[in-house]
Amino acid sequence: MAKNKRYSPKKDTTKKSKNKKKYKLRNWKEYNETLVNRGRIDVWVEKGILEQWYSKPTSKPGAQRKYTDKAVELTLQFGQVFHQKLRQAEGLVNSIFIMMGTKLDVPDHSTLSRRGETLTVELPKEHREIVTIIVDSSGLKVYGEGEWKVRKHGWSKHRTWSKIHLAVTPDGEIRAEKLTGNNISDEQVFPELLEQETAKIDKLAGDGAYDKSTVYDTCQKREIQIIAIPPQKNARIWQHGNSKLKFHPRDENLRAIRKKSRKTWKENIGYHVRSIGENVYFRWKTIFGDKLNARKTETQETEAAIKSSILNKMRILGMPDSYAVS
Repeated sequence: MAKNKRYSPKKDTTKKSKNKKKYKLRNWKEYNETLVNRGRIDVWVEKGILEQWYSKPTSKPGAQRKYTDKAVELTLQFGQVFHQKLRQAEGLVNSIFIMMGTKLDVPDHSTLSRRGETLTVELPKEHREIVTIIVDSSGLKVYGEGEWKVRKHGWSKHRTWSKIHLAVTPDGEIRAEKLTGNNISDEQVFPELLEQETAKIDKLAGDGAYDKSTVYDTCQKREIQIIAIPPQKNARIWQHGNSKLKFHPRDENLRAIRKKSRKTWKENIGYHVRSIGENVYFRWKTIFGDKLNARKTETQETEAAIKSSILNKMRILGMPDSYAVS
């Protein structure tokens, strides 16, 4: 006789799904065309790049570079857009050049790997006078076993992670990025992120991990007027009212929370714009995955920078315009 199975009542998700907002797109036709254009070859070949393919000889001693940084970056870019490793990226670009009738050599996989360690990648960004910045970080798997093995036998010492730190705008543009080890905290990278932004920052938003004196000192040096970082729940005033110093922005936030509520403060200061940063990470990992293919730290930094630059180019092609329907 079969044993009776233990009864386990199903969780009631009615309330959760009922309160969840639903969205529709205003520009579905245009956005659909944008998604199609992401796969077009001519989108990813910059105008005039073929004329700058080979490096000019220098008078310095030693072996001369055959390819420019733009040629190496373009080949690596094709590999990331179409999810190809170095050897396959070399073959892909070579096939494109044959179909174009272009008699140019393509950097081989060894060159791509070697040059990737020192390649400087510039983010394609719009020129802006004033920006609102959202900062956040997320983990990326570097190398290790698959999810099934981890589930079956657990983690091993070969499974490691890196952290990618991004500074983005409310419309989804990546203004700064930095890849670090998982032992580096968010506030340690924060000053370097802001150094990459040359425009004036009128507002900055981040989660509680940025509630550090280093972050506020950097913001005050940049004369940021609105700092939307929630203080810790057990936070205390840093500068009391009898101090001759100017009121600290963190203390002003803390006083506003105590006077009303944390929820009201978040609504008044516009803290919920921070969710845009999470959306950018969702797009980043949906398009490129949650892991890095490179093994060396330097090439991992280049890989992350190229992926961020690609995401900015995809944003230029077009973004969804959504609105809440319930």
